[in-house]
Amino acid sequence: MIQKEEGLKRRVGVLGLSANIVNIIIGSGIFVLPAIVASYMGASSIIAYLFCGLLMAMIMLCFAEAGSKVTNTGGPYTYIETAFGDYAGFIAGFFAIGSNLFADAAVSNALVNVIGSAYPIFAEGLPRFVFLFILFYGMVYINVIGLKQGIGLVKFNTLMKLIPLLLLIVIGFKDVSISNLYFENMPSIKTLGETSLILFFAFQGCETGIIVGGEVINPKRTIPRAILISITTVVVVYVLIQTVSQGVMGTDLPNFKAAPLAETAKVVMGSFGYTLLIIGAVISMFGYMSGTILNSPRIVYALSRDNVIPIKALSKIHKSFATPYVAIIVYATIGFILAISGSFEQLAVIASSSMLILYLGVALSVIKLRKSEKDSYEGFKIPGGWTVPIVAIATILYFLSNLSTNEMAVTGIVISILSLIFFIMRFIRRKG
Repeated sequence: MIQKEEGLKRRVGVLGLSANIVNIIIGSGIFVLPAIVASYMGASSIIAYLFCGLLMAMIMLCFAEAGSKVTNTGGPYTYIETAFGDYAGFIAGFFAIGSNLFADAAVSNALVNVIGSAYPIFAEGLPRFVFLFILFYGMVYINVIGLKQGIGLVKFNTLMKLIPLLLLIVIGFKDVSISNLYFENMPSIKTLGETSLILFFAFQGCETGIIVGGEVINPKRTIPRAILISITTVVVVYVLIQTVSQGVMGTDLPNFKAAPLAETAKVVMGSFGYTLLIIGAVISMFGYMSGTILNSPRIVYALSRDNVIPIKALSKIHKSFATPYVAIIVYATIGFILAISGSFEQLAVIASSSMLILYLGVALSVIKLRKSEKDSYEGFKIPGGWTVPIVAIATILYFLSNLSTNEMAVTGIVISILSLIFFIMRFIRRKG
């Protein structure tokens, strides 16, 4: 059962929360996506961005409604727990933590790999270990000493990752060739679906960005506004980036899958542009890490607060800094271990399907919360009745249907194991 917040301070406003969400969504993916999408759809790839952005907006509207009604810290876990009870909350919480941990390990390794390509000393061995250690525990220090410092770093990183992208957009438009953007036929539904499935993962992150709901000022207004601002910002930036890269590089764009934006910047601004976008990629990955280590430990805190994880120390709040410091340290330590082991790659599929299942749970939560008799308090309500939640549910089921048989089997096994753990814990509690 959701417990009352104790000790956390409401200090995050619309700007801070919007920056937090944008920072998480615009991660390292945008620096490689244009070439991948162009290889599927060529000049018509912009349609996929608009299509996927619209579908993602449906899902994010569900987050906006749920987040305005359930204002405790914990994000999607808290919404699902409130709507469907302890068991659903337990599954959702661990899926959220797992997917975020494996994503953190992947991005931190990508970050050290990029730096290692420029400075080979960091590529392996002790220097690589030390770099990852400083990365994770430097983030721990910043986020333990205060939410204000953590959100401040997120705002800075969001600005710094957007500057190279906006420069490429503004300067790059002069070199865009209309002929490179011309296409004769609309893509087939199959092609559009396959491409959107890839893009869907580039739009993920809102669910992590709003985990700090228990520390948001006036959450019933702030959360919906921040979600709408951030998803609009992301769609506009993605479409403009694809337009410029496709318009400049044309049919050559799919040939540069390692760093398409850096290659585009080289054409537009020379070697300076190439370096700028490489630095931008590093900042973007660093920004993702700062955002996720600010947000994700709050799920661990929420699970402990609600006695879902029977370790009360994880819900301790620092007396001086008013932050869930034990949860932050434990979360980052697990992420660091995964990062240095490199054994997370085979579980990347679980992380992706986990996020889809979380989104499905949140969309269903909106319907359940509306039907609940105790849902009489005011909050943001999606216009159009049941249309948006139903479209969101259908969209998520469509994406889940594209998982392979093996991926579905692994996801089912994980749910079965978590279910067994939950019912064993419940049995022990009742016996106690």
